[in-house]
Amino acid sequence: MSLITRSGALRLFVRARAFSTAPPPRPRRLGRMLVLSSALTTSVLGYVFYTDASNIEPPPFDTRMLSDLVRAYVVYGTCSIAPLVDAAPTILDILFGIPGVSKIAESFVRATFFHQFVGADTANGALPLLASLRAENKGALFSYAVEVDEKEAAGQTNMKRQSVHKRIIEEILRTINASADFEDGRDALQNGYIGRRTWVSVKLTAILPNAQSLINLSAHLTNTRALLEPPVLFPGTPSPSDLSIFHSSTSTGALTESDIRDLKELYNDLVLICTRAEERGVRVFIDAEHSWYQPAIDAFGNALMERFNKLPSNGFRRTWWDISSWTSSPSAREPVHNQVQPLVYVTYQAYLRRMPAHLAHSLALARARGYALGVKLVRGAYHPHELTAHQLARSAGSAVGSYPSDHSPSLSISPDPEPPVQPSKDATDQCYYDCVTMLIDAISQDVHSSGQFGAPSIGVFFGTHNWTSCEFILEELVKKGLGVVDKVQEDAVRIPLEVGERIAFGQLYGMSDALTNYLVGRTQCERPCVIKYVPFGTLLQVMPYLSRRAVENKSVLGAGGAVRERKEAAALIWKKMKGLVVP
Repeated sequence: MSLITRSGALRLFVRARAFSTAPPPRPRRLGRMLVLSSALTTSVLGYVFYTDASNIEPPPFDTRMLSDLVRAYVVYGTCSIAPLVDAAPTILDILFGIPGVSKIAESFVRATFFHQFVGADTANGALPLLASLRAENKGALFSYAVEVDEKEAAGQTNMKRQSVHKRIIEEILRTINASADFEDGRDALQNGYIGRRTWVSVKLTAILPNAQSLINLSAHLTNTRALLEPPVLFPGTPSPSDLSIFHSSTSTGALTESDIRDLKELYNDLVLICTRAEERGVRVFIDAEHSWYQPAIDAFGNALMERFNKLPSNGFRRTWWDISSWTSSPSAREPVHNQVQPLVYVTYQAYLRRMPAHLAHSLALARARGYALGVKLVRGAYHPHELTAHQLARSAGSAVGSYPSDHSPSLSISPDPEPPVQPSKDATDQCYYDCVTMLIDAISQDVHSSGQFGAPSIGVFFGTHNWTSCEFILEELVKKGLGVVDKVQEDAVRIPLEVGERIAFGQLYGMSDALTNYLVGRTQCERPCVIKYVPFGTLLQVMPYLSRRAVENKSVLGAGGAVRERKEAAALIWKKMKGLVVP
């Protein structure tokens, strides 16, 4: 028995010795690896940040807080990774669909991309932001950032939006009221409605039951508009008779009875929106969209400008800030749009090959029909989509001016063998400069013909994130006598109020803040000349906008734009950190 006991003790002793001489457990190794990898990652990130901060001068006139700069650095650091940006919509769709993970993903997106590019969940919730912008001498262009799904527009989903568009219209009306209330609380009323810099944009595809109706109207207009000499390339240019189809209740070509009914309702809703804006002194901007919507959007925009931007027909332009028109009794008040002029603006995309012929035709049409032309000039943000859609349509052998069916591989309706967009970035830039020259010439003629107090016959919103373009615009203003270089502050350009009411610069909220602040410092006017395009909406509502914005940063900011934004944020962070350390 004792032998057995000794043998058992020996086995236990051997096992204990074997256990005590074993290598460290795996969790301890894993911990060390995590510490080392974290240290290495921190070192790499620190080196990247230092390199970013050292390779660029901090932009002047920047007033962002340290927390805003850190967020911008994280966001644009992400946007600098092209494969990640391209995959972002798919990745977000997957993460938002996983229970538990979706909450983490939502929190991350809200803390970064949402707060970087979106003003708030509601228009009223963005009022503190408006106050902050105005304190920095900036205005705001509000946008309810709800977007239509392109597959839904082509009839490829069964999603019903029967009442959604009506809720969006109600939200737009509330936004107009919020914008006007904000301005009412400021000192803009000392000159009537002049100087108001809180405006509202409208996206047509979001405010009708089925966006396919707009495509069908576009196809109808493409096939039926009279040819012009010289011709205007697709998507063409509007005609006063474009909406005459509304006088018919039967289907015509691409348009069904349901389409005509929905489009009539859309026009009535747009009139409701513009009437409210007219009553409250808030300008309305019609957004541009893909080329297959554009003929229809142009038709609605032209009709609204002719109705709400009408100039006096007696040959005398009444004083546009006539205080008696708003201090008198309500029954005696003059129409507000005589003070806010132009009331309605339409977007012109320089990357479309129809420009600048389309712009020249619009200027001539406005003069002939006696209304003020409102122009929002941008380069455009759908270039890759336009090329892909056109190639798919040509490869599928779509008929000229046809409209896509449920099984169509493309939404393109262009009848031209070439894509509707410019072949290169350089061509788009040159087109933008040509349009700027044409518009500033028109502004110069208008100011000199109407005098200091005449109602404007043109208003231009220069939407651009390009530093060179902004410098070119300022130079043209000075060249045409619409601005004067300040003798004391040589970099500043003094802009008279009558010119300031006809022009504005604009950038998207959360993008090109250095350029925005630079323009604020360069321009001197009684009212803000620089506007931030501020989208709003709940996180789930604006997810399509955020996904598109992440992808489009590459085209909107140009080559290396996200990298430049990241480096500028790093330089400003470094500058602020040194300011905190150095007494």
